[in-house]
Amino acid sequence: MSLGPLMIDIRGTSLTGEEQRWLKEPAVGGVILFSRNFEGIDQLEALVSSIRALRSPGLLIAVDQEGGRVQRFQGPFTRLPAMRTLGHAYDEHPLRAFGVAKQFGWLMASELLSVGIDLSFAPVVDVDRGLSEVIGDRALHSDADVVARLACEFAAGARDAGMAIVAKHFPTHAGAVADSHTELAVDSRHYGAVLDDLVPYRRLIATGLPAVMAAHVSFPAMDAQPASFSRWWLDGQLRRELGFTGAVFSDDLAMLGADVAATCAERALRALDAGCDMVLLCNSPEDIPRAVEKLSTRLHPPSQLHLMRLRGRKGVPWAELRASTRWHEAREALDALARKPDLTLQG
Repeated sequence: MSLGPLMIDIRGTSLTGEEQRWLKEPAVGGVILFSRNFEGIDQLEALVSSIRALRSPGLLIAVDQEGGRVQRFQGPFTRLPAMRTLGHAYDEHPLRAFGVAKQFGWLMASELLSVGIDLSFAPVVDVDRGLSEVIGDRALHSDADVVARLACEFAAGARDAGMAIVAKHFPTHAGAVADSHTELAVDSRHYGAVLDDLVPYRRLIATGLPAVMAAHVSFPAMDAQPASFSRWWLDGQLRRELGFTGAVFSDDLAMLGADVAATCAERALRALDAGCDMVLLCNSPEDIPRAVEKLSTRLHPPSQLHLMRLRGRKGVPWAELRASTRWHEAREALDALARKPDLTLQG
């Protein structure tokens, strides 16, 4: 069975019968997990195994494990600092910061892979413009070149562990004040003013970026549609101008920033038509049956290839990983990073 274009969430720490039926549908290709789905390592491994057992090839399993305010799995997973701490480290000692960024990516990825998770939707590569509170300390730095260099090191660490990264939120959420989770987000800048925000994507694409997540932000000077529903952005800019050949995810279709159609199923169709390979539908179980029905025949061969490349490499078992020298070294580096004072970035 192929991977469908829909990624959905589940309610609890184990699958219900209804969720098992949904996950067997051809339209579904992935599952995103949240804090409510995690009670402990044994439980999480059992949940992942039950999801894997439903399909062959198995569904993609993802989580938001950025660090800071956005980390779904807490202890005994390492408490990851906010991405901005890497920017502070760069301001003090650039070469040391690059090393820590690589350890950050490796540690995040290694812990998730050890329990069978394929993907974390990270890193955030939005340049800090001091405008977006929803981004805030999730941004690496206020200098696009620094963001690009730190993100490349993070990506190298994750790749070394066996995980593909997902850079977000393309093309940027940094110039929109509104939070696209709860409002329509608009960036009123003209094209030339947004080019700096594309620098991290250019650099990451040059090193083989596997995936991006598109933002529910509209740029009316270019296209009134939010980027996640815009062929101008996803095909014209991301694919053609930047030369991206990986997978494109939409952000959550249930967010108010995605309110381009009356139903989530219609939003899903519009995002796929614009160039997304997989769309997320979260915290809206009442919309899943209709989306599953609408997308049942939307299997796109190029998307299949993009998505299959995102499978995580089988990880080292949890206990063995935590006993390794590399895990301890990475953990110590991140603990030291987290102890730094949280100063406000300038510029």
